[in-house]
Amino acid sequence: MEPLLWWLLATLLYLTPSTTAHPSVSSNPQSPLPSLSWSLVLTNSTQQLRGLAPLSDKVAWVSGPNATVLRTIDAGRTWADVSPALAAWENRADYQFRDVHAWSAKAAVVLSIGEGNASRIYRTQDGGKTWERTFVNDEPTAFFDCLAFEEGGYGRHGLALSDPVNGRFRLIESWDWGKSWKLVDPEGMPPALEGEFAFAASGSCIEAKAGRWYIGSGGVDPGRIFRSHDSGKNWQVANSSIAGGAAAGVFSVRFRDAKTGVAIGGDYEKPTGNTKNAAWSRDGGASWHVAERLPGGYRSGVSWVAGRRDVAVAVGTSGSDITVDGGKRWYGIDNGSFDAVECVGWYGYSMGARGCWASGAKGKVAWLDLGRL
Repeated sequence: MEPLLWWLLATLLYLTPSTTAHPSVSSNPQSPLPSLSWSLVLTNSTQQLRGLAPLSDKVAWVSGPNATVLRTIDAGRTWADVSPALAAWENRADYQFRDVHAWSAKAAVVLSIGEGNASRIYRTQDGGKTWERTFVNDEPTAFFDCLAFEEGGYGRHGLALSDPVNGRFRLIESWDWGKSWKLVDPEGMPPALEGEFAFAASGSCIEAKAGRWYIGSGGVDPGRIFRSHDSGKNWQVANSSIAGGAAAGVFSVRFRDAKTGVAIGGDYEKPTGNTKNAAWSRDGGASWHVAERLPGGYRSGVSWVAGRRDVAVAVGTSGSDITVDGGKRWYGIDNGSFDAVECVGWYGYSMGARGCWASGAKGKVAWLDLGRL
């Protein structure tokens, strides 16, 4: 490694040992950052928790199959099962809550994926004590994958993304914090390519940042990234430079600001494969460049570290990686298996400790302390 980069990594990322009472996930012995590792927290769940919405180091929501929603307000020491109650004739196994978005410890929405009316959105305003069903898909060919809300306007505007219907990605939108939803005119969306779709893997196949929207796709080679500058009415599309295929493409796209973005992915059937599985943009998503040093395998989620320019963390089933140069080079930090990641702290309304939450299979949730970064 170049001496300057080694010095930068050592300076920025040297961390004290975690103070959590839970054991740390084993660190990768090949990593240049052996002191940086995830600390597991116990959820008492066995579900695959792909939905993740932390608000601080103390408050986080997670969601998964069997209509599961959990919430902590004490940094993961305890988790409340706040899953929506279903009608007596409904089977909980039919509802996979792959994405959750939260505004507070009280208010959140959760998305169930699937074909037909299995795609649903529920909303709570009382911390999960009660839920209102605010959307049920009535299009047999629609399959909703993920949702997001804008930062401005107190986060009232949201979009939920479905795989293509009649040759174009389908969007519904809400202007009232998820209380109601309506179809977005599909004419502003470029045609999908044959076999193109989005991945419901981490709740981050759609992104809202700095008044702009982004969508990542797979199923085609290379995967593509769509972008909108007018709240999702009209879209443009660019090649992501990330290799695509039947199980490959762009799984997660995230922007730090209106210009600086990262995208990650790979092939989920090849968890340790890392052929063209990450890219970066500096022009708002108009063009994308393959990372010079790639993550160590398929990665399904990525998140910018709060308050630290050009630093982001990516996770997947075969490990985790960090970049300190905006996605140009990635370095393995841990071999823990996760599906989703969200970083919090020291900006906006979140004033707790700086770090990242991650979630994944068998009820696994973990915290990555970045307090000295």
